[in-house]
Amino acid sequence: MRTTRSRTILAATLTIALCGVGATLPAAATAPVPKDQTAPPEHATPIPEIEGPLVTTGTSYPFGAADHQEVPQDLRKLRYVEEEFLVSGTSNVYTWPGTGPAEIRTPDSPYTTRVLVRKPAKGQKFSGNVVVEMLNPSNLFDLNIGWAMAQKQIVDNGDAWVGITAKPIAVDALKNFDAERYASLSFANPLPLTDPANCTAVAADSSRTTENGLIWDIYSQVGAWLRSDDAANPLRYGSTDSLVEHAYGFGYSQTGGYLVNYINGVHPRVVESDGKPIYDAYIVAVAGGAFAGAYPMNQCEPAPPAGDPRRQFEDVGVPIMRMMSQSDYLLGIGSRRPDSDEPGDRYRHYEMAGAGHATPDELIFSASSADILAADRAVPPASCNEGPRSRFPSSIFFDAALRNLDLWVRDGVAPPHAEPILVRDGKPVLDQFGNVRGGLRSPFLDVPTSTWYGTATGASFCFIAGYERPLSQEVLDALYPNHGRYLKAVSDDIRALERRGFLTAYDARQLRLDAARSDIP
Repeated sequence: MRTTRSRTILAATLTIALCGVGATLPAAATAPVPKDQTAPPEHATPIPEIEGPLVTTGTSYPFGAADHQEVPQDLRKLRYVEEEFLVSGTSNVYTWPGTGPAEIRTPDSPYTTRVLVRKPAKGQKFSGNVVVEMLNPSNLFDLNIGWAMAQKQIVDNGDAWVGITAKPIAVDALKNFDAERYASLSFANPLPLTDPANCTAVAADSSRTTENGLIWDIYSQVGAWLRSDDAANPLRYGSTDSLVEHAYGFGYSQTGGYLVNYINGVHPRVVESDGKPIYDAYIVAVAGGAFAGAYPMNQCEPAPPAGDPRRQFEDVGVPIMRMMSQSDYLLGIGSRRPDSDEPGDRYRHYEMAGAGHATPDELIFSASSADILAADRAVPPASCNEGPRSRFPSSIFFDAALRNLDLWVRDGVAPPHAEPILVRDGKPVLDQFGNVRGGLRSPFLDVPTSTWYGTATGASFCFIAGYERPLSQEVLDALYPNHGRYLKAVSDDIRALERRGFLTAYDARQLRLDAARSDIP
């Protein structure tokens, strides 16, 4: 087992109290890499066919590539590389009529999707962890939100990050962006239009010629590929074996809801067929209860209704962290349940006080505005009627969550508990500055300089974007007579949060530095 310095320090503490793009062959000239000859166990999750890594040139590159983000990243400076693959196989379409595992509705439907991989350039720096994310399609194109939210922990620990195109509407955007590179992508509906089971009423972002429900087996098969000894596995690093020790599932908003379906409906089927799960733990982000708490298992049946037990987690067998934001926790209040350290029911529920759901980072670290327009999609607004999207750094919570999840899986170190945001008579309980009480804490609320709101008004997803209102100079002067007093209050709060496991060491350092550079009061 690989153990990083930060993990060792945190474990000891708890015991006693960003673009270099890696590529080789052009898509047009790349033949599918044959699988290893060793057959998988009978009934085990199949390993898909792989094409790539695809070539990257000045005119053909991955949608959302690090050096073509809204704010480009040079991954070489992080000693990371990026590769893109085409993944093909067959997927069952499931139905989910009630609690318990999903059932097969239509078997063996062909698909081809794309997978974006970011990993340490050298295998010696790879932690053995891979974070696998179904890329969020809520804006009708892929958003790299897991990378946006947790990249500091991913890079600090030497983890790999993998993003999967998860929905036909996002495939359409990819083909608009680069018709040649993505020509083979397909989420084709296995049922002809004449089949009565191919329903005539589908969601506005869907089509009868495609099928949203192919993603479940795709998610399993990509995870199985990354853990396999398949010759095309980019996490073998030239070895005969995969270097993956643990795979962690991540989903945000719509794909957080997809994880609810997967965890409760498909994960049990994988355990039954393979004898063990593919994913060792999950982070279900800003999705729960009546807010993105589950989705249709196929595009012809409704999602489990609000309050349905299929939207809640119980006895899954691997650790789960559900993380709600200040934008969605009230609608998602039905997702609340007690934390648990029981071996078969390890669970944490966190509500991020002050944090918005739709963040600037999800735009900064995804495809550039120019590439979004090339994909024939609208560029999401970075500002709402009240001003810019909230700058609250949700990443501090996700960095700590991923670090703590890994400690839970590897070392059995239980993560800290946090009270939910306080609610009385269906409304949040606010402090004297208008900020919520309870929830995951940070210096932004404990040593306030602003009031943080979870919802704004305006176009697109402004209703979950949030914003801030700085406190008046009079209030700041009364709270902090001088800069030293402000800096001490921030430092004391950071020290307490770090000691409890709610902040990573590198985020703590950055918060102290930001406070020192500020002009408060």
